[in-house]
Amino acid sequence: MNSITTGVGLALALAMPSALAAGQEIRALFRPDPSQPSKNVFINQTPNSGYCASYPDQCTANSMFSIQLPIRFNGTRALYQGEVIPIKAPANWRRLTVVNADTQEAETVEVRITGVGSKYVLSQPAYELVGVSDVLEGHQKLWTNSSWVYAPAPCLFSGNAPYGPEHYRFFWKTPVEAFCTKRNAYPIPSIDFDTLDFAYELRTPNPLGMSSGVYTGSLTYRLGSGADFDFGPLMQPDDDSLTLDFVLDVQHTLKVDLPPGGNKVSLEPEGGWAPWLDSGRKPRRIFRDQPFHLSASSRFKVMMRCNSMGGPYCSLGSPLGDSVPVKVSMSLPTGITGPGGDVARIPLRFDDWVGPFQPGIYVDRKPGALHFELEPAAIDFLLRPGKNDRLSGDITIIWDSDV
Repeated sequence: MNSITTGVGLALALAMPSALAAGQEIRALFRPDPSQPSKNVFINQTPNSGYCASYPDQCTANSMFSIQLPIRFNGTRALYQGEVIPIKAPANWRRLTVVNADTQEAETVEVRITGVGSKYVLSQPAYELVGVSDVLEGHQKLWTNSSWVYAPAPCLFSGNAPYGPEHYRFFWKTPVEAFCTKRNAYPIPSIDFDTLDFAYELRTPNPLGMSSGVYTGSLTYRLGSGADFDFGPLMQPDDDSLTLDFVLDVQHTLKVDLPPGGNKVSLEPEGGWAPWLDSGRKPRRIFRDQPFHLSASSRFKVMMRCNSMGGPYCSLGSPLGDSVPVKVSMSLPTGITGPGGDVARIPLRFDDWVGPFQPGIYVDRKPGALHFELEPAAIDFLLRPGKNDRLSGDITIIWDSDV
């Protein structure tokens, strides 16, 4: 019986102070590059904003990425002459865990803040505060150790600092986690910082050891006096935390290419059938090494399906009712290792995975082979006197990167 229930719900909302938090997504992608097979790194996909967007040449040369967020640090009072504004960023490496939602595999990512900046905004032009007429000179004389383009130790100069009468944008490199301090030479009635700019560096896991898919995780920094991003006790941020949400996208390649006609395999003696047909000389081997080309950037496993005779043996049969076992094995390109090291003629198994096989670098269309061979007893049975028969069978090889 279907039933419908209706009702009236009452809700009471109480207004209470709440902490504000800012967030920013950081995306990185691994997709194998055939032109650089040994480059097993993630590529940052997060668009630059702030300093690196305005001055890309300064950042490209140093492999630096920057983010600008609308987080204000508001001055709580006027600055008396000789006070300091200390600025510190979380420059030490921090660790976080990212998890693949499909496989639940976990990996470790490390991040550090390599630069910090903002734009200070005054209540009136700097040149008025110091009693000069030139805009730049006003900003230079307002501080005891020159303008904010020059980073105080241990911070480092970054290269550019646009300014106007009431504002000055700065960006400092932060090689260590310590305060970098500016001291005002004149009283400042009001000063605020209108954004939070930061540059970051990532240490990501080796993508060749990761499964395909999206890995996510978060890292939260505190903002404010005594916190991770600290602009001193006189500056109050309008957010008290910043969460970086990391998204690592792994897009692996696993592809097997057979040559034209490679799906039809004929077993023959070495040198062909002529010696047997012409002189009756029994061949020592009847086999076929079927080449293929493999492209792989992640670990994988292999399984065989056939009319099984147990282990690595599949049955070849004839309309006359005869059957013989054929042994199936596999060799993989250099650069791929298996449970015992290099992969040379490793036996495949019916309905049972063999592996995992792990590329050390991205392998792009490198040669491997499937080996099909009759045992000596099968050769004796097949070539017994008066026998005229043709045996065949279907063998399926399955490759899977979901290890």
